Amino acid sequence: MSERIVILGGGTGGTLSANRLRGMLDDDVEITVVDHDDDHVYQPGLLFVPFGLARPESLVRSRPRQLHAGIDYRRRGVERVDINKDQVHLEGGAVLPYDLLVIATGARLLPEETEGLAGPGRLPTVHTFYEYEGAEALAGALAAFDGGRLVVDVVDMPIKCPVAPLEFCFLADWYFRERGIRDAVSLTFVTPLDAAFTKPVAARALAGLLAEKGIELVTEFNTGSVEGGDGDDAGDRLVSFDGREVPFDLAVMVPLHGGAAYVDASAGLGDELGFIPTDPHTLQSTVRPNIFVIGDAAAIPTSKAGSVTHFEGEILTRNVARFLAGEELEPGFDGHANCFIETGFHKALLIDFNYDTEPLPGRFPAGVGLPLLRESRLNHLGKRMFAWLYWHILLPGRDIPGVAAAMPHASKHVPATTDH
Repeated sequence: MSERIVILGGGTGGTLSANRLRGMLDDDVEITVVDHDDDHVYQPGLLFVPFGLARPESLVRSRPRQLHAGIDYRRRGVERVDINKDQVHLEGGAVLPYDLLVIATGARLLPEETEGLAGPGRLPTVHTFYEYEGAEALAGALAAFDGGRLVVDVVDMPIKCPVAPLEFCFLADWYFRERGIRDAVSLTFVTPLDAAFTKPVAARALAGLLAEKGIELVTEFNTGSVEGGDGDDAGDRLVSFDGREVPFDLAVMVPLHGGAAYVDASAGLGDELGFIPTDPHTLQSTVRPNIFVIGDAAAIPTSKAGSVTHFEGEILTRNVARFLAGEELEPGFDGHANCFIETGFHKALLIDFNYDTEPLPGRFPAGVGLPLLRESRLNHLGKRMFAWLYWHILLPGRDIPGVAAAMPHASKHVPATTDH
C-alpha cells in the first residue's frame, strides 16, 4: 500500500511543502492538500493596499493552480484531527486517513476576544489590514482621513509578521506627507512589548526611526477593550487592562491571533492558543511523531513570518523524507528569519536573525548583498520584487540562489557590547 501524506493548509507552508515533497518522493506516495477555499492570498501585499500601492485583486491566485502535477487538492474545511487513529475529519463527513500529516494552517485573527473589536459594537473608526476585506476597507478610511489621531495597536503577541504594524506606521507617515497633511495627523504605535521590537539592537534602531518620524511609541499596553465616546466623553479610545487609555480618531488594529479552529476540536493536538507544540529544530510535532508542522501553526520561538516558513520548508521536507525512510531526523532549523521593513519614501530596512543571534548590521546574504539594519532604496526594491519570487520560486519549492535555510554569519558585524 502506498504511503499517504495529508497536508492541512494550502497557503505558503502547505504549498511549498507539497511541491518540494512531490519532487523528492516516489510517485506512489500520495500527497493531498486540504483547504477550505480556492483563494491563495499573498499576505505581505495587504500592507500596501490601504496606501494605494497594491490592487487587492492582484494579490490572489488559485490554490490548486500553485500545486505541481500529482498532488491532490481537496477544497473542504477541516472539522478535527484524530491523532490516535491518524485521520482527518472534513466538513460534510468525509474522512482522510494519513500515514504522515503536515500541519500548515497558519494563524487566524480572533477579534472577538477583545471587547469592541467584533460584532454589532464594533466602531466604524476601527480597521485592520491583516485580512483582505479589512485592507480594502482601510484604503477608503485612509483616503477620507483629513487629520486627527491615528493609532496602530497590537493587541497581543504572537502575531503574523511582527514588523508589519511598524511598517504601517512608517508608510502612514510617508502617505500623509505626500498628501500634505502630516502636520494635522498624530501617529501613535501601541504595543504590549516593552520596546518597539523583541530584539534589543533592532528595537533601538526602530525606536529611533519612530522618533525621527514623529511617531509616538506606547509600550507595555495590554489592550482590554476598544470603546466609543458618548456625550462629553473624550471620544473613541483604547483601554488597557491596567486602566490606561489611548484616544483615537482612526484605529488600525492587529487583533489577537490563535491557531486554526479545528485544532481546538482535536483532542491532544494543540496548546491553549491553538498552535501545535513542535520541536524547534526538526519541525516534528511533540504530540505525535508522524505529524510535522510548518509556518505560523507551529508553537516555536521564532517569528510568524513568511521567510521563516520558507526556511523551514527545506528542513521539514527533508525530515519528512527521512521519517518515511525510517532514518534519524535532522535538527537543522536554526530559527532563521529575515524581514524587509518598509520605512516610507521608497526605502526599507532589512533584518536577519535566528534563535541565537539577534538582528545585527552587515550585509545579507554575503558581503556584497543587501544592507542590514540600514535604510536603503535597494531594500525597498527587494521587498517589492519579492512578490515575483514568492509566486515563481518559493511556492513551486525551488531554492533562491545564494539564500539557504541556515542564517549566514560571516557578513554580520557584532558590536563590542551587544544585549542578548
